[in-house]
Amino acid sequence: MPATHSVTNQPPPLTGYDVYSADRALTDAVERHLDPELLDEARRELSGLGRSAGSAQVQDWGRLANENPPKLRTHDRYGHRIDEVEFHPSWHQLMRKGISAQLTAAWTRPGGHVRRAAGFLVWSQAEAGHGCPLSMTHAAVPALRADPVLAAEWEPRLTSTLYDPALAPAAGKPGAVFGMGMTEKQGGSDVRANTTVARPLAEDGAYELTGHKWFCSAPMSDGFLVLAQTAEGPTCFLLPRVLEDGTRNVFRIQRLKDKLGNRSNASAEVEFDGTWARRVGEEGRGVRTIIEMVAATRLDCVLGSAALMRQAVAQAVHHGAHREAFGGLLIDKPLMRNVLADLALESEAATALAIRLAAAYDAVQDHGDERERALLRLAVPAAKYWVTKRCTPLVAEAAECLGGNGYVEESGMPRLLRESPLNSVWEGAGNVQALDALRALRREPAALDALLREVGRARGADHRLDGAIKQLLTELADMEGAEARARRVVERIALVLQGSLLVRFAPPAVADLFCASRLGGDRGSAFGTLPHSPHLAEVVERARPVA
Repeated sequence: MPATHSVTNQPPPLTGYDVYSADRALTDAVERHLDPELLDEARRELSGLGRSAGSAQVQDWGRLANENPPKLRTHDRYGHRIDEVEFHPSWHQLMRKGISAQLTAAWTRPGGHVRRAAGFLVWSQAEAGHGCPLSMTHAAVPALRADPVLAAEWEPRLTSTLYDPALAPAAGKPGAVFGMGMTEKQGGSDVRANTTVARPLAEDGAYELTGHKWFCSAPMSDGFLVLAQTAEGPTCFLLPRVLEDGTRNVFRIQRLKDKLGNRSNASAEVEFDGTWARRVGEEGRGVRTIIEMVAATRLDCVLGSAALMRQAVAQAVHHGAHREAFGGLLIDKPLMRNVLADLALESEAATALAIRLAAAYDAVQDHGDERERALLRLAVPAAKYWVTKRCTPLVAEAAECLGGNGYVEESGMPRLLRESPLNSVWEGAGNVQALDALRALRREPAALDALLREVGRARGADHRLDGAIKQLLTELADMEGAEARARRVVERIALVLQGSLLVRFAPPAVADLFCASRLGGDRGSAFGTLPHSPHLAEVVERARPVA
């Protein structure tokens, strides 16, 4: 072989490693929030899932699922309407592994939300698209609990560890997957403007739906939670894909969305025409009923963005640790070290906040903690707003760390970049989250009290954090024209939450640099503009994935 064809100075693939154990920020968060009696079992489970996510086989599943997006088949060869979506086998492999790893079973065991959140963050790094049905299935449980009869019937199916993609009556399957249909083309986030109509049938609790949904997540699911108008107003319904007698419900898939990213997942436009459904909760209280599902999926948006951030940072640091330029490794170059450290700070802050919120869910579920419930009411929309907003610029910068290689599909970075805006749009875009947080501040005093109690645990530990909390209180003291300032206020809420967690729990180098740059203003507008510090190398090394 000619010498000019020798391949040198290329980093090895980041494969064959434990995605969980190599993530110091995540492992530390799990250990501080999980009951010590559960830690050994959780470590074994999460490390096993991490080894799978980091394996060459699973990485290939993710690539194939992304490169072979789902296909819609509206009719069979004879002209019968079937409305089926075909997925690549790799999609089903990813789904099967995610469900067997109990990523839909948080509600069934102690510490389940922290364990499930960590697993979701790990497994989403293999391929983000299939996280949608995992998230919808997990999140449907609290909404279904508005009707104890339906919950008793469906919850064991949704929390099962067995995956069966067959279109068959859910009662005969070992497990079930759920989707959601809320948005309509004329209403968008204003779901009260929906025009889908529900007409009561003779059977108690049964209705016939007529209308459309502009976005229906995971259209091949076994069941869906949807909103439709009754005489009392928007109402929540459970719509099964296949009826008990084995016939298919009227569920006409008009087309699949051609999306920027999230290519492996099917998002559809669907029509209902005499479609059978069961009411969930009271008539006219559909938004209140389904909001429990929305809140849980919003936390998954935070987790999904944290997963994308972590994978992007892992790839960038790994590249820098193996690539030589200008007489040395990139990771040792002062300016590149500054960039990598800045990215690592953002990623760790996102992970710390996401797992803290999962721990709040456990406190509510396991102990009925009302303070934690109040904290979630404000912190979830704030975190969803801020963490998902930070994802895209971080992934773009991380891709640039690989130079031209990061712009090439084989690197995996373009897939991460296309995925990165999704979680900011999903389940309510930025303005919706900011206004929801503002609504909590105005209507629920316990939410602000819980926030101040949480960040107050770090009081006096860092003067920049103390100053940022004081600035936030000044903002909140004047609610005149607050709607126009809602993004500014919610950004501050998210940053002081992140800062308080890092000051309390992260290594001093991480906490100091975060507070200096994010709360003290000692940085520029782009990543890689951290203040001079002898601790940059320590921060980068903490973020390095060891294969």
